[in-house]
Amino acid sequence: MRARFHLPGLTKNFSFNYIFAHMMKNCPDYFREGAEIASFYGTFPPAVWNGGRSVTGRCDESFIKQVIGAYNGLGIPVRFTFTNPCITDEMLKDPFCNRILELAYNDLNEVIVNSPLLEDYIRDKYPNYKLTSSTCKRLDTIDGPIGELSKDYHIVVLDYDLNNQFDLLEKIPREERGRCEILCNTLCNPKCKMRKEHYRLIGEYSIAYNEYVNSGKTTPFNIDDYYKVNENNVINCGCFTRNAYDIRKLPTHVSPDDIWNKYLPMGFEQFKLEGRTAGRIFLTENHLYYMVKPECRDEARLMLLYNLERNGVIRVDK
Repeated sequence: MRARFHLPGLTKNFSFNYIFAHMMKNCPDYFREGAEIASFYGTFPPAVWNGGRSVTGRCDESFIKQVIGAYNGLGIPVRFTFTNPCITDEMLKDPFCNRILELAYNDLNEVIVNSPLLEDYIRDKYPNYKLTSSTCKRLDTIDGPIGELSKDYHIVVLDYDLNNQFDLLEKIPREERGRCEILCNTLCNPKCKMRKEHYRLIGEYSIAYNEYVNSGKTTPFNIDDYYKVNENNVINCGCFTRNAYDIRKLPTHVSPDDIWNKYLPMGFEQFKLEGRTAGRIFLTENHLYYMVKPECRDEARLMLLYNLERNGVIRVDK
C-alpha cells in the first residue's frame, strides 16, 4: 500500500522541502512503509491565479526554473494552486501565470483548479497537465466528490468535513478511492460557514496584490483592505494561530494511525498536508508526524535540523 503525500510550498518552503526530500531518499529506514512524496504544491508569487492561501513576494524566471528543475529532478511533480475563484476572461491572458505553465509543461507536473473558466482554458491550451479538483469548491456532502470523480480529474480533493465520516466515505466506489485526496491537518473550524467566502476574499487579495506588485508602488501593501467581510468586519476566526498540536484535537484531524489502519485498507492513498505559509517548526512537526516511524522521529528530527542548519535554512544558536 502506498501513502502518497502532497506537501506544501514551492517558494517559502523550497529549501526545507528539498532537504526533506533528500533525507527521505537517503534515509528510507526512518520512514513509514509505503510513504512517498506525491507532489509539492503551491505557487510562484505574484500569480494572479493563485488561491487558497495568500502568498507574497516576487519570483523571477531563474528561480522558477530552479525550483521546477530541482523537484522534477527527484521525480516529484510540482502542483500549482491555481484555485482563485475570481478569475475573469482577461486574467486568462496573464503573462506571468502562462509563463509558469510553459516552464513546467511536461508529462509530470499538475495544476489544482477551482474556476471552470480557468480549468477550460488550461485543458485547451496546456492539455498535458494533470488536473486536480480543489477542496476550495467546498463540496461538503458525499455527492459532491462522487460527482467530481465522474469527470476527467487526475485527483479530487475531498472537503475536510468528510474526514473520518467512514459511513459516507464507503459510498465512494472503491475503484475511485485512489483518486481521492484527504486533507489531513486542516486548521479550519469544522463545518465553517465562512470558508468559501474566505477563499473568495483570498482570490480578491491575489488580484489586488498582483496589481500592486506590477504597479511599481513603494508604499506598503495593506493586507487588511482585502479581507473585509463588510465595512466594519474582517475574517478573524483565529484558526491560523493553531499549532501542530492544536490541530490534532479537531474531529476533522486525520492521524497517521488513521491513514495506515483505516484509509489505506479502504483504498484511499492520496493525503494532503497544509502549511504553504507555515514556519519551519510547523513543517518539521507535521512532516515527521505523518511520514516518519514514531520510533525514528527523534533521530530524524536531529538529522533534518542538522541539514537545515548546515544549508543555512535555519539557525541554531550555539
